[in-house]
Amino acid sequence: MRYTPKQIEKYQRQKYITFLEKVTKNLFKMFRNRDITKEQFLKKFEELKSNLDKQIDIKLNSEYHEQMKSYIYRLYSECQSEFKLDDIREINMTHLNRLQKLKNGNSYKKDKHKHRSRNEDWG
Repeated sequence: MRYTPKQIEKYQRQKYITFLEKVTKNLFKMFRNRDITKEQFLKKFEELKSNLDKQIDIKLNSEYHEQMKSYIYRLYSECQSEFKLDDIREINMTHLNRLQKLKNGNSYKKDKHKHRSRNEDWG
């Protein structure tokens, strides 16, 4: 059975998005864990980043996914210079929480979820 190009693109997009989410979840866990050292953090982050670079780069349509991708690349460039893990921990936890808020904010966009008067349509 052969897959259509559209099916292949959809699969690759989902795989890329899933991996982006995996990277951000791992980053959040590492920042939250106070016992992790700078060397452990860099080793794990380098591994995740190299695996992300191996993925086929996909055009992302969602603002959330674009922000997630740009955050990962921005953090990677920050980690190339000298830093203290404790100094960047709180800032990056805040960034990751904002990303999560952006994701959750898209869940309730429909009119039926907005709190209006229940009898408005009964006029």
